Amino acid sequence: MNTSTIRQRLYDYIKVADDKKVKAIYTAIENDISEMDNWWDDETLIAELDKCSSDLKSGKDKGVNWAELKRKLVSQTSNGL
Repeated sequence: MNTSTIRQRLYDYIKVADDKKVKAIYTAIENDISEMDNWWDDETLIAELDKCSSDLKSGKDKGVNWAELKRKLVSQTSNGL
């Protein structure tokens, strides 16, 4: 089963699950949710964002304009990627 299907099945289940089961699921993943909420506290992520920003500002990374990104996305989608 692919991840997209799993996400949908979990979403569908949580919508109708009783309170006890929803609380149990939340307790099992609460730490992961908290980490997602505080992404700015992830020093590795912030360092990577700072590097990307510096590379773009200095010209080391030319980036991609919207038209080029859209063309690549459409091309990948039509190729089944």
